[in-house]
Amino acid sequence: MENENIDKATFSEKTLNFLKENKKKIITGLIILIIGTLCYLGLTILDNKKNKEISEKYINAGIYLTSKDFSNSKKIYKEIILSKNKFYSPLALNNIIENDLEKDNNEVLKLFKIVEDINMENEFKDLVILKKALYLIKINKDDEGKKLLKEIISRKSTWSELALEISK
Repeated sequence: MENENIDKATFSEKTLNFLKENKKKIITGLIILIIGTLCYLGLTILDNKKNKEISEKYINAGIYLTSKDFSNSKKIYKEIILSKNKFYSPLALNNIIENDLEKDNNEVLKLFKIVEDINMENEFKDLVILKKALYLIKINKDDEGKKLLKEIISRKSTWSELALEISK
Protein backbone atom coordinates (compact mmCIF):
# COMPACT_ATOMS: atom_id res chain seq x y z
CA MET A 1 0.00 0.00 0.00
CA GLU A 2 2.79 2.33 0.91
CA ASN A 3 4.55 1.51 -2.38
CA GLU A 4 1.43 2.53 -4.31
CA ASN A 5 1.40 5.93 -2.62
CA ILE A 6 5.09 6.39 -3.37
CA ASP A 7 4.53 5.35 -7.01
CA LYS A 8 1.61 7.78 -7.33
CA ALA A 9 3.63 10.54 -5.74
CA THR A 10 6.58 9.92 -7.98
CA PHE A 11 4.36 9.78 -11.05
CA SER A 12 2.72 13.11 -10.24
CA GLU A 13 6.11 14.62 -9.40
CA LYS A 14 7.55 13.35 -12.65
CA THR A 15 4.61 14.76 -14.57
CA LEU A 16 4.95 18.17 -12.89
CA ASN A 17 8.69 18.21 -13.51
CA PHE A 18 8.15 17.29 -17.17
CA LEU A 19 5.59 20.08 -17.58
CA LYS A 20 7.87 22.62 -15.88
CA GLU A 21 10.88 21.64 -17.98
CA ASN A 22 8.99 21.61 -21.29
CA LYS A 23 6.55 24.47 -20.68
CA LYS A 24 7.84 26.57 -23.61
CA LYS A 25 7.78 23.62 -26.02
CA ILE A 26 4.24 22.66 -25.03
CA ILE A 27 2.95 26.23 -25.34
CA THR A 28 4.71 26.64 -28.70
CA GLY A 29 3.23 23.36 -29.92
CA LEU A 30 -0.27 24.39 -28.86
CA ILE A 31 0.08 27.79 -30.52
CA ILE A 32 1.27 26.16 -33.77
CA LEU A 33 -1.63 23.70 -33.60
CA ILE A 34 -4.17 26.49 -33.07
CA ILE A 35 -2.70 28.65 -35.86
CA GLY A 36 -2.62 25.65 -38.23
CA THR A 37 -6.25 24.83 -37.46
CA LEU A 38 -7.32 28.45 -38.01
CA CYS A 39 -5.43 28.61 -41.33
CA TYR A 40 -7.04 25.38 -42.50
CA LEU A 41 -10.51 26.63 -41.57
CA GLY A 42 -9.83 29.98 -43.26
CA LEU A 43 -8.69 28.32 -46.48
CA THR A 44 -11.72 26.01 -46.44
CA ILE A 45 -14.08 28.97 -46.02
CA LEU A 46 -12.28 30.87 -48.80
CA ASP A 47 -12.45 27.85 -51.12
CA ASN A 48 -16.19 27.45 -50.45
CA LYS A 49 -16.74 31.14 -51.16
CA LYS A 50 -14.87 30.86 -54.50
CA ASN A 51 -16.90 27.77 -55.45
CA LYS A 52 -20.12 29.61 -54.68
CA GLU A 53 -19.05 32.61 -56.81
CA ILE A 54 -18.10 30.35 -59.72
CA SER A 55 -21.40 28.46 -59.47
CA GLU A 56 -23.27 31.76 -59.61
CA LYS A 57 -21.23 32.77 -62.68
CA TYR A 58 -22.04 29.44 -64.31
CA ILE A 59 -25.76 30.00 -63.70
CA ASN A 60 -25.52 33.55 -65.08
CA ALA A 61 -23.72 32.30 -68.19
CA GLY A 62 -26.51 29.77 -68.70
CA ILE A 63 -29.10 32.51 -68.37
CA TYR A 64 -27.27 34.62 -70.95
CA LEU A 65 -27.08 31.58 -73.22
CA THR A 66 -30.81 30.87 -73.04
CA SER A 67 -31.57 34.55 -73.70
CA LYS A 68 -29.30 34.32 -76.78
CA ASP A 69 -26.72 36.77 -75.41
CA PHE A 70 -23.87 34.63 -76.71
CA SER A 71 -21.03 37.13 -76.22
CA ASN A 72 -21.68 37.59 -72.49
CA SER A 73 -22.24 33.88 -72.07
CA LYS A 74 -18.93 33.05 -73.79
CA LYS A 75 -17.10 35.69 -71.74
CA ILE A 76 -18.34 34.25 -68.45
CA TYR A 77 -17.67 30.66 -69.50
CA LYS A 78 -14.09 31.64 -70.36
CA GLU A 79 -13.70 33.30 -66.94
CA ILE A 80 -14.87 30.06 -65.34
CA ILE A 81 -12.36 28.03 -67.36
CA LEU A 82 -9.56 30.42 -66.38
CA SER A 83 -10.52 29.99 -62.71
CA LYS A 84 -9.43 26.33 -63.10
CA ASN A 85 -12.29 25.04 -61.00
CA LYS A 86 -12.30 21.22 -61.03
CA PHE A 87 -16.05 20.99 -61.45
CA TYR A 88 -17.20 24.04 -63.38
CA SER A 89 -14.31 24.55 -65.82
CA PRO A 90 -14.95 21.32 -67.79
CA LEU A 91 -18.68 22.12 -67.80
CA ALA A 92 -18.04 25.62 -69.12
CA LEU A 93 -15.78 24.27 -71.86
CA ASN A 94 -18.44 21.74 -72.78
CA ASN A 95 -21.05 24.50 -73.09
CA ILE A 96 -18.75 26.59 -75.28
CA ILE A 97 -18.24 23.64 -77.63
CA GLU A 98 -21.83 22.36 -77.68
CA ASN A 99 -23.27 25.79 -78.37
CA ASP A 100 -20.50 26.76 -80.80
CA LEU A 101 -19.80 29.96 -78.84
CA GLU A 102 -16.15 30.13 -79.89
CA LYS A 103 -15.55 30.09 -83.64
CA ASP A 104 -11.73 30.10 -83.45
CA ASN A 105 -10.55 26.48 -83.27
CA ASN A 106 -7.16 27.48 -81.86
CA GLU A 107 -8.84 29.34 -79.03
CA VAL A 108 -10.94 26.27 -78.20
CA LEU A 109 -7.78 24.14 -78.16
CA LYS A 110 -6.17 26.64 -75.76
CA LEU A 111 -9.21 26.30 -73.50
CA PHE A 112 -8.85 22.52 -73.67
CA LYS A 113 -5.22 22.87 -72.59
CA ILE A 114 -6.23 24.96 -69.57
CA VAL A 115 -8.82 22.40 -68.50
CA GLU A 116 -6.41 19.49 -69.07
CA ASP A 117 -3.87 21.14 -66.75
CA ILE A 118 -6.33 21.28 -63.85
CA ASN A 119 -5.45 18.88 -61.07
CA MET A 120 -8.34 16.41 -61.20
CA GLU A 121 -8.87 12.67 -61.08
CA ASN A 122 -7.55 10.65 -64.01
CA GLU A 123 -11.03 9.53 -65.09
CA PHE A 124 -12.18 13.15 -65.47
CA LYS A 125 -8.94 14.06 -67.23
CA ASP A 126 -9.48 11.17 -69.66
CA LEU A 127 -13.02 12.41 -70.31
CA VAL A 128 -11.67 15.85 -71.20
CA ILE A 129 -9.07 14.25 -73.48
CA LEU A 130 -11.82 12.15 -75.11
CA LYS A 131 -13.84 15.31 -75.76
CA LYS A 132 -10.73 16.97 -77.17
CA ALA A 133 -10.17 14.00 -79.49
CA LEU A 134 -13.76 14.25 -80.71
CA TYR A 135 -13.35 17.98 -81.23
CA LEU A 136 -10.14 17.47 -83.20
CA ILE A 137 -11.88 14.91 -85.41
CA LYS A 138 -14.78 17.34 -85.87
CA ILE A 139 -12.41 20.08 -87.11
CA ASN A 140 -10.67 17.66 -89.50
CA LYS A 141 -7.55 17.02 -87.43
CA ASP A 142 -8.15 13.28 -87.53
CA ASP A 143 -4.56 12.19 -86.88
CA GLU A 144 -4.26 14.22 -83.68
CA GLY A 145 -7.69 13.06 -82.51
CA LYS A 146 -6.89 9.40 -83.14
CA LYS A 147 -3.59 9.78 -81.32
CA LEU A 148 -5.45 11.01 -78.23
CA LEU A 149 -7.92 8.15 -78.53
CA LYS A 150 -5.01 5.67 -78.58
CA GLU A 151 -3.62 7.26 -75.41
CA ILE A 152 -6.94 6.75 -73.65
CA ILE A 153 -7.14 3.16 -74.85
CA SER A 154 -3.60 2.41 -73.66
CA ARG A 155 -4.37 3.74 -70.15
CA LYS A 156 -7.28 1.31 -69.83
CA SER A 157 -9.49 3.94 -68.26
CA THR A 158 -13.26 3.92 -67.97
CA TRP A 159 -13.37 5.63 -71.36
CA SER A 160 -11.16 3.08 -73.15
CA GLU A 161 -14.03 1.07 -74.65
CA LEU A 162 -15.71 4.18 -75.97
CA ALA A 163 -12.41 5.47 -77.36
CA LEU A 164 -11.82 2.11 -79.04
CA GLU A 165 -15.28 2.20 -80.58
CA ILE A 166 -14.78 5.78 -81.85
CA SER A 167 -11.35 5.04 -83.30
CA LYS A 168 -12.68 2.25 -85.56
